[in-house]
Amino acid sequence: MKKIQLEILGLSSSQSQSGSFALILGEKHGNRRLPIIIGMFEAQSIAIQIEKISPTRPLTHDLFKAFAEHVHVAIIEVVISDLKEGVFYSRIVCSDGATTFEIDARPSDAIAIGLRFDVPIFTVESVLSEAGIILSDLDEGGEETDDDDDDDTDGEKETPKAPRPTEPSGQVPVEELSKMLSQALEKEDYEKAAKIRDELNKRNGQ
Repeated sequence: MKKIQLEILGLSSSQSQSGSFALILGEKHGNRRLPIIIGMFEAQSIAIQIEKISPTRPLTHDLFKAFAEHVHVAIIEVVISDLKEGVFYSRIVCSDGATTFEIDARPSDAIAIGLRFDVPIFTVESVLSEAGIILSDLDEGGEETDDDDDDDTDGEKETPKAPRPTEPSGQVPVEELSKMLSQALEKEDYEKAAKIRDELNKRNGQ
């Protein structure tokens, strides 16, 4: 299966959920973005490595690197390999010089470790097709008025808007969710975009 290389574009704290962060990965030779919600510890570990900060005591991912180097195991690459029911799965590809083997890991841990070994991060087309956000979508939503007034606002006050239309079940219609997704992308609120994307994926799977 063909692999697609990713790069880290940003890491931002959650505005709605304490302790969570949005890690934004981008297709290296394309225009798709892959937002992943991660925990505070993993976000801190990734940020420390990106900024080349040396902690006073080794973090768990630093300990992994020290152990792997001691037993002469090299990390070759990190692959975000699957997405099931809104949960991302990844593998750390390793080599001891004689054999190559894979270790199952959460993407946040795999990326934190991969950064310490300076190895590439990949995903596969099926993951990007399902969870990726295409930047060209911004062009379609750029001229629309902003009616995004739920709990995930960025702190700017807005004039009251009419309630969003709902379906008989009480859910926001798919068309309205798509509109909200475009607006979240326009504001570069990738955390909210990820949540809306997950809801759309759930609806499409029904």
